[in-house]
Amino acid sequence: MFGKRGDSQGGSSASTPTPPSETRVSEPKPEPVAAGAVAVEREIDRVPDLTTPEDPVSAEKNEEYYDTKSSVFSALIDTIDLGQLSKMDSEAAREEIRDIVNDIISIKNLAMSISEQEDLLEDICNDVLGYGPLEPLLARDDIADIMINGAKTSYIEVEGKVRAAGVRFRDNAQLMNICQRIVSQVGRRVDESSPICDARLADGSRVNVIAPPLAIDGPALTIRKFKKDKLTLDQLVRFGSITPEGATILQIIGRVRCNVVISGGTGSGKTTLLNCLTRYIDGDERIITCEDSAELQLQQPHVVRLETRPPNLEGEGEITMRDLVKNCLRMRPERIIVGEVRGPEVFDLLQAMNTGHDGSMGTIHANSPRECLNRIESMIAMGGFNLPAKTVREIIVGSVDVIVQATRLRDGSRRITHVTEVIGLEGDVITTQDLFIYRMDGEDAQGNILGKHVSTGIGRPKFWERARYFNEEVKLAEALDAAADTEAEMQ
Repeated sequence: MFGKRGDSQGGSSASTPTPPSETRVSEPKPEPVAAGAVAVEREIDRVPDLTTPEDPVSAEKNEEYYDTKSSVFSALIDTIDLGQLSKMDSEAAREEIRDIVNDIISIKNLAMSISEQEDLLEDICNDVLGYGPLEPLLARDDIADIMINGAKTSYIEVEGKVRAAGVRFRDNAQLMNICQRIVSQVGRRVDESSPICDARLADGSRVNVIAPPLAIDGPALTIRKFKKDKLTLDQLVRFGSITPEGATILQIIGRVRCNVVISGGTGSGKTTLLNCLTRYIDGDERIITCEDSAELQLQQPHVVRLETRPPNLEGEGEITMRDLVKNCLRMRPERIIVGEVRGPEVFDLLQAMNTGHDGSMGTIHANSPRECLNRIESMIAMGGFNLPAKTVREIIVGSVDVIVQATRLRDGSRRITHVTEVIGLEGDVITTQDLFIYRMDGEDAQGNILGKHVSTGIGRPKFWERARYFNEEVKLAEALDAAADTEAEMQ
């Protein structure tokens, strides 16, 4: 059930009798028994909302509802034994809460319809056992991002568009409590002394919290959700993100151990695409992933997942991405997957790619393949490596085989706009060649971008010999020929 629920908890419950079998508690601090969040993967294209075709966000509840909820919630907290509740499983705890809330509604003689009562029961269960008003949003598979800007303002992204969610919290204190509840599940903290925190939900959804005093209007909570059913390259073909021939070439790239950098802007679908490519890694390979917040969901049996760690209260104990990547090299990896390359760890990743760890992959924020190469150079320079520019470019050329560019277009759709090979050096310039590009032709009356993927006609890519080594050259040749035929038909 999805609704826009607030949490105006407060008020008095002195007139509510306490059942003799329950124990009153003061200043309760309920811990989540079950978050209720479903595993989702970030969509790379716009998928129709089948659950709420007209309006994915229902109307906000009125102040009377929040006043009623406040009164019932206060009576519940005075009545229930939270210590006993925490020992129950999620379903039993929900039934216990529902029974007591129903009794309170009867005793207070509240005039409520059946649907209003069900909404109230669900809201209160979420507040006690889960993440409060966030629960309905976490349960929806069509939402890609949840953005909470203080207690009273919230937005979601659906079908590539950002819209108001209408979710509200009682106050910033309650929102901060939920933020702390989320990050504590992965051993992290967020407070005034440590106001910025990256974390994840149990399902792998990425969480960022920035708290006061840095966030002036109250805690800012951002959750990047992923679709429950993991996207595949075949699905991306159906969504128009890539052609069938392009998807086949990407499969071969993943299979034949090309070193791949996935480039794209924020929200372009880099992590989703990385998950898609890793599906074609052989099941007997040892894979080590390095991430700030563990969100990759590889299906192979031999996977070691590593996650960075922030410093403690004394400013000690920090484990950076570079620490993880350097340690990977001592763990006998066959492939190293870096969730997001942001700094000097790019140098260690390039070294790994160039020293026997073929097939390694990572993502980087950049708006084009050429900009991706420039950013790699810049990050190496920022890392303090005093190397000549030509030497850095030689390392890049010797390490990176393919750049896959993902782009979020202005209509909210996501496309793979370039599949680009890194060829070599001409003088001091890195040379590349595009295998596929996405060409925009305009837009329709509804503002949707019109365009198509076109082959550049490269008959034999640089990784041809690698494909032959893995017995994939016939399949690669067929895909390239089919792409050329499709392009000829379009002409």
